[in-house]
Amino acid sequence: MGDHSKEKQWYLSFHCINETPHVVFSGMKTKGRTKIVSSTEQQRGQQMLIEERRQYILALAQKHGRVLVDELSASLGISRITIRKDLDYLESRGQLHRTHGGALLPSTGTLSDPSLKEKEGLHSGEKQRIAAAAIDLIQEGRCVLLDSGTTTTAIARLLKKFSYLTIITNAVNIAAELNGTDFEVLLTGGSLRKNSFSLVGPLAEETLRDMHADILFLGVDGFDLEAGLTTPNVMESRVNRAMVKAASTVVVVCDSTKFKRRSLSKIVDLDMIHHVITDSNLPKETADALQGLNIKVTLV
Repeated sequence: MGDHSKEKQWYLSFHCINETPHVVFSGMKTKGRTKIVSSTEQQRGQQMLIEERRQYILALAQKHGRVLVDELSASLGISRITIRKDLDYLESRGQLHRTHGGALLPSTGTLSDPSLKEKEGLHSGEKQRIAAAAIDLIQEGRCVLLDSGTTTTAIARLLKKFSYLTIITNAVNIAAELNGTDFEVLLTGGSLRKNSFSLVGPLAEETLRDMHADILFLGVDGFDLEAGLTTPNVMESRVNRAMVKAASTVVVVCDSTKFKRRSLSKIVDLDMIHHVITDSNLPKETADALQGLNIKVTLV
C-alpha cells in the first residue's frame, strides 16, 4: 500500500450495535470517499485465531446471507488475500458458496440435493480418512453393503486390497468401480436416479428384503440427534431403510458438516445404527451424546 499519510483523516463517531452504544474512532478518507472502521473490530480481527476468524465470518454470513471481501478486510483489519483464503476454506467445507467479491450461504434446505459430481470435490480429505477407517472394519470373505454416495465410493476404491468379498450396492458407479475384481458384485436393480447414480424404487427395496449383509456403510445428508438420519429423496430413504434392516452392523460414514442438519425424508432413528465414522471437527458434545446412545464414534 502506498503512502497516503497526507490524505488520511481520523473521525470520531457514536453509533449503536445491537442497541449497545459503541464509539468508533478510526477511518480513512481517500478520493472523496470515507470508510469508517471500528478500531475495536480491527484489533479483534488481528488477534483472532484462524478458526475463530472463520467462525466469525460464517456467523456474519448466517446473519446477513452473504459476506463481502472488502467489508471483511476493513472490519477485521487483515488483508483481502487472507479473507479470500478463509472463504475458499469455508467453501471447501460446504459452509459457504464463493461468488465474485465475497460468498453466499449455500443452499442447505431440506430439499437440497446436489449431484454426485458436485459432492465429489467437497471434503475430499475427510472422505479419504473416513474410507480408510471403514476398511479396517472389513474382513476377507464378508458380505458388504454399500449405499450410494461419494464417501461410499471412496470406500469401494479401497476395497480392492481384498481378495474376495461379496458386495451388494444400489450404486451403479460403485459396481463399475469394482469391475475387474474377483468380488461377487450384486446390484439391487430398480429405477436409476441420475443425480446420484443410485437405483431406487420397489424392485430395489424388494431385492434388499431378501438379502443379508455382515456390514452396511451408509452415507447420509442429514444427521440430527432428534430427527435421526435423513436424505432429500423419499425413494432413496426407503432403499436406505431396507439396507439398514438387511445388515447385522450399520456404520454411518459422513463428514462433520452433516451433523445438526435435517433433510426432507427420514431414513431411521439413531437406535438403528451401531457405529459412526466422521472427521475430528465433530463437536465434543455431539460425540458424547452419540456415545451416550451406545453408538461407537470413530474420529479421523
